[in-house]
Amino acid sequence: MPTTLEELADLDRTLTRAEINGDIATLDALATEDFTLVGPVGFVLDKQQWLERYRGGGLHTKALAFEDAVTRVYGDAAIRVGRHVQQAEFQGRPVDGEFRATHIAVHQSDRWRLAGVHLSPIGGPPPFAPPREAQRSES
Repeated sequence: MPTTLEELADLDRTLTRAEINGDIATLDALATEDFTLVGPVGFVLDKQQWLERYRGGGLHTKALAFEDAVTRVYGDAAIRVGRHVQQAEFQGRPVDGEFRATHIAVHQSDRWRLAGVHLSPIGGPPPFAPPREAQRSES
């Protein structure tokens, strides 16, 4: 029997394959009815809008990876934070990128389902972090 971490990793692998294949039926089954995506520039999509990106033919994902995920499980809820790396086109324009991603999953009906995804651009260190030189000299 797979562990919770294995089940969550499998959810992410299935999501990735479904996005690359534009598999709306699988994406629909993976996501909760109240699924929400927050995109990398702050737009918000509900489940139907998220699925419509493929249904309408506007989004074509050529490659996608969810990497370096760190997982926290809280009973029937889990948070996975990692890197979302994509090669894709939306309405003929490239939307390639690397983003920090948070996947929110809930355990429903004996399986894990995706309740939300939040993508953010990956930047440098936070403005309140000490400069790297100061960090090295303190070591």
